Amino acid sequence: MAKKPQRGRGKPENPRKYKKKTSPLVIEKVEYVDYKDVDLLSRFMSDRAKIRNMRVSGNNRQQQLEIANAIKIAREMALLPYARRVASSGRPGRGGRDRDGGRDRDGGRDGGRPPRDEGRDSQVDTTADSTDEADTGVADGTAADTTTDAGEG
Repeated sequence: MAKKPQRGRGKPENPRKYKKKTSPLVIEKVEYVDYKDVDLLSRFMSDRAKIRNMRVSGNNRQQQLEIANAIKIAREMALLPYARRVASSGRPGRGGRDRDGGRDRDGGRDGGRPPRDEGRDSQVDTTADSTDEADTGVADGTAADTTTDAGEG
């Protein structure tokens, strides 16, 4: 049987050489990471307020744990945001379709019906003025006759 090459073990064939970044904590000789130092902590956060990882920030494991804990405490104390919204300009649509793919708001499950008129309740029916009289029965006097008949009997 032939041996299978072990992946992830030993030296890689084409190692990517990169210079390790130096941490801002080392450059500024910070001994204690304080959660109240918002300017320092915001350097280790992205524009969307995510904590940058060790490879990007240049911290070692211990520094990264201290930074992460300080950021979490500062968030809880409302000194730093949990998340920031970034205004996006939006990409142009494909083929002139709407952002939701040309479907209706409810996902296109309306069965091809036209959109519902929201102002239907405010419309007044002015076709005939006698509709109120016909509903009450006062115009022909039938309502008055029935009450007098019942009262006499």
